[in-house]
Amino acid sequence: MKKIGIEVNGVLRDTIGKFKQLYEKHMIDEKTDDDIVSYEIDESGNTSQVLQQEVFNYEIISDVTSLDLTNHFRFKNEEELYSFMYEDFAMQIFGHAGSTETFTFNDLNEFYLKYRDEYEILIVSDEVGKSKPATLFFLSKFGCLIEKIKFYSKSTIQTMWDEVDILLTANPDYITNTPEGKTIVKYKTEYNKNIETKYEIDVLKGFDEIIQKMTVC
Repeated sequence: MKKIGIEVNGVLRDTIGKFKQLYEKHMIDEKTDDDIVSYEIDESGNTSQVLQQEVFNYEIISDVTSLDLTNHFRFKNEEELYSFMYEDFAMQIFGHAGSTETFTFNDLNEFYLKYRDEYEILIVSDEVGKSKPATLFFLSKFGCLIEKIKFYSKSTIQTMWDEVDILLTANPDYITNTPEGKTIVKYKTEYNKNIETKYEIDVLKGFDEIIQKMTVC
């Protein structure tokens, strides 16, 4: 029995949209200042501490055309981006994000019920730390019926590929670096629209038609 993997980020969950909303609210609207200590020397050679303020300007640099968020949102460093996503706002980003479409999970559950006897269907998701329980909350909140969920990270991505034969994904890296023997179906987004693939869909409902075409072939 062939295995179908359906990715959460970009396919089921509007992760980027929620990230942008929270960035605007907590990083741009609530700017933080960094304290910088300097010293003054008087005519007698005595030094005194002077506290100055340096403002770091958080800003949206550009539209999200890649998954390297440091190219599109200004952070002090990568550690701050990591803390923002996976520590400070993990539940808000990964648990409370909206679905990509209005009826995403209706269509997903219909697909599952239709094909569960022909394929092994699983949810796959690249998650780190607190984003794992947040993602489980997201899936339960929208009533996902699929039983099997596979979490992986960049260091364990091969375990994900070992689990699937067909992957529905929005991730450009997976689309352009598909292992031999695996089939990719691209869910079109702003950050992958320029990558050509044999199979692609604009809406989740179109995945049914793609699977039917594969069955005929």
